[in-house]
Amino acid sequence: MQVDHLLRLDRLDLSLVWGEETLLGQEIGGVTATDLEDPARFLQPGEIVLSGLVWWGREDEAVKADRFVSALREAGAVALLAGEETHGEVPDELVTACRRHRIALLAVPAHTTFRAITEAVYLRQWGELSRRPTDHFALPENVRVDLDRALERGAPAAELLDRAFAFLGVPECHLLTGSGRTVARTATAAELPARRAAEAVHGRQGATVRIDADDTVFDSWHLYVPEDGQVPPRVLHEIAELLGRHRRRQEQQRAARKQAHEELVKRVSAGHGEVHGLEDALRACGLPVAATYTVVVAALASPEALGAAAALAEALSHQRVAAFAVSERPEGEAVAVLAHEPGLGFDVRAGLTEVWRLVHACLPGAALHAGVSDPVGNPAELADALAQARYALAGARATASSTARVAGLADLADLETLLAGIPDRVRGVYVDTVLGPLLEADQGSRAMLLETLKVFLDHNCSWARTADALHLHVNTVHYRIERIEGLTGRDLSRLDHRLDLRAALMCS
Repeated sequence: MQVDHLLRLDRLDLSLVWGEETLLGQEIGGVTATDLEDPARFLQPGEIVLSGLVWWGREDEAVKADRFVSALREAGAVALLAGEETHGEVPDELVTACRRHRIALLAVPAHTTFRAITEAVYLRQWGELSRRPTDHFALPENVRVDLDRALERGAPAAELLDRAFAFLGVPECHLLTGSGRTVARTATAAELPARRAAEAVHGRQGATVRIDADDTVFDSWHLYVPEDGQVPPRVLHEIAELLGRHRRRQEQQRAARKQAHEELVKRVSAGHGEVHGLEDALRACGLPVAATYTVVVAALASPEALGAAAALAEALSHQRVAAFAVSERPEGEAVAVLAHEPGLGFDVRAGLTEVWRLVHACLPGAALHAGVSDPVGNPAELADALAQARYALAGARATASSTARVAGLADLADLETLLAGIPDRVRGVYVDTVLGPLLEADQGSRAMLLETLKVFLDHNCSWARTADALHLHVNTVHYRIERIEGLTGRDLSRLDHRLDLRAALMCS
């Protein structure tokens, strides 16, 4: 640990009074606290010296200051940390003496104890020693035994954290996912909003250790300590290993529920009318039979990107107010059934939108979209809710192909998003039916007529503006439109026929 590391510890609130860069870069070998006028015989080379300046007085102040700092220099001390509580400030005479003898001088505010500084130094030194290869554990034996017992009886992650850090005074520590969801935190740690937590996991401040487990980029666990150096690295890694064992046990339990989730989603997808089977499937997933249900469908835009179910499960886990079952379908989309209490006013779409970009940021190479159904009141309506969610998902893909988006039925606000939910095969049949004769024209005529039709509709069927846009005479536009009407059997003076042709163009 170097002298300038102390200045970076916010909890100590130290300030630099005087010290050159080379002096601040010196290694700290130990700590001595003293208020003797001549402490030389009690000092060791490489130490920092803590002093409350009780020895300093108004008489012969310059002489006393020079004698004290000279003793530090002769003993090989690397810095003086002077307390401000006794005199209200660091005396100028002491600053002059430190400058003369080239001893770094730091001011210690009244609210910072010398014990806190001493603990900070020795904890950091312990951490640096713990990086060296060794067969010994960093956690004390009694702590490891206690943690093993707690793990065996299935203690939650928050209890494991508090027990693991108890011998260090329970410092602030968070167990976070990559998207900023708080899995657990120590009793002393303040709650972190998801956005701040995600920044902490991927930022440079503090210490972060990833938990080794069978996870994905969306739901990976990270042990985060806000203040770097507060906990020895090997201690963090041992606690991370313990949490990895805890996570793997959770995954075994989740794997046992996976088949039940698949069965529920399979039944909902098949649109079975047999309600009792759906109710049994809900119970097998631990979901209530009497509840309000919402269906969410998610997909990753890139076909080679896997993990839509993990992404959706992570996003839904942020909500904490609804139980859910999620499973991935063979076509790559993930389907989730949420059960929430009636009358709570819980807005699934709004809640997902709030965290969706944080989840998407875990895999920025592939756009992540979701569609959310309206709430339904009983299991028999789940198939209709799934159809709604798929329509909303198609609308999200159509309007935000390269970015992440969560859409609901209320977002189907135009013809483009409405048509996006129609299956490709149905769209193809519709195009052939409406534009068939036009598409069968020779290649040159087909391209020319399709362009004219599109521009004509884009300009609200204005002959003059269409002619200007295509750089044609108005008579030429009239001729082409008449030909289009003859081939398609549609009258472009009628609104319903215009909509038919517009929809066919959008489906093609």
